[in-house]
Parts: sequence; C-alpha cells; structure tokens
Amino acid sequence: MFQVHVVDKANRLAYEGYLDTYFRLRHDIYVGERGWHELRRADGKEVDAFDTCEAVYLIGIDPHLGVVAGSRLISTVRPHLMSEVFPGLADGAVPRRDDTFEWTRFFVVRALREAGRPCRAAGVLYCAVQEYGLLRGIRHVTVVCEDYWQRRFQSIGWNPRRLGMPLPHDGTSLVGLMLDISASALRATRDAYEIADTVLGTAAPHFAQD
Repeated sequence: MFQVHVVDKANRLAYEGYLDTYFRLRHDIYVGERGWHELRRADGKEVDAFDTCEAVYLIGIDPHLGVVAGSRLISTVRPHLMSEVFPGLADGAVPRRDDTFEWTRFFVVRALREAGRPCRAAGVLYCAVQEYGLLRGIRHVTVVCEDYWQRRFQSIGWNPRRLGMPLPHDGTSLVGLMLDISASALRATRDAYEIADTVLGTAAPHFAQD
C-alpha cells in the first residue's frame, strides 16, 4: 500500500511535481466526476482561496502509480471553508482554536476505490490524518460533509458531533462535524482497515516526469 506524505511550507519545494498532480486530480475528481462545475479552471487545477502557504497537504504516493490520494488540513484560527463559506453549519461561532484543524478535499483515485466494501486506500488516508494530528498536538478536526459521513466516522471511533443543523445544498444535506484525534481513534481505524503500522512517509520520493 502507498505511503502518505505531509507537505507544508517547510518542504513544499521538494514535492512541487506531486503537488501539481494533486491539484490536477482534485480538478478531475471534484469537477469531472462530482460535477462541481463552479470549481472549473482553464489550467485544469482545482485550487481555492484556502490553498495558501499555511495549508498542510496529506498526499498518498504509490511508487508505481504516483499520486493516488489526497487531503488538506488548515488551522481553524485562519480563514477556512466553514468559517468563510458555511458558517451556518455551526450553532453560534465556528470553532477556531489552535488545537483544531479543518479537514477538506479528501479523495482517492478511481483505480483504488473498492465498490461495495470499505476502501482500504481511504483507510490509509484516515490513519494519516490521525497520525499527523497526534504528532502535531491536534485534538480535533472539523469537516463540512454530506450527512452520511457521520455514521462512517462513528464506525471507526472518531466520535463525530454535529456543530449545528444540516444545510440543504445542491440536492444533498451538508453538516458540520467535529471529530476527535486520539490514540484510540487511530487504533480503531487501523483495526477497521487492517493496517498494522504507520502510513506516513518520511522523505520525498523521486518525481518521474511524464
């Protein structure tokens, strides 16, 4: 299985090629597959207002396939999706704390999805969020997601809590959730996806140009 690499402003240059692929895959998946046409860009990259130098990217890199999964974390003390676009998902103020990050732009490439069963590639990315959070002293992540995700996070021990009432949006129902980062949640996630060890990579692999 692939490893997940943490990319931030300290090592971004070393992952430049992988980041370019990551943004192109986001466009393919969110615009091409999911039909979020308002995100379409002429350069074929899905980049929004929250892709700043302060964003942290968790990028799954397979030695043969390249980028196969991705996700983004943003400190909630900075502008983020829930605070700027969906504040109505929280009753009262949107949580904004040093120990709480927002988790967005989760994806797994089509080749690694497993219809009708839990997707192990997704489980790797879930473990990466927990591992990185524990290393950084993050206690919670918030997410804007369809309401069915609450049951999924409950099943892997993340203790999801709704921050407010659901919001109808483009034919679905969005919720704002607060999820726990904890050693017990990491253990439960590893057990659920049969992952025995750390999923985090330690150094940028060589980027092969097409």
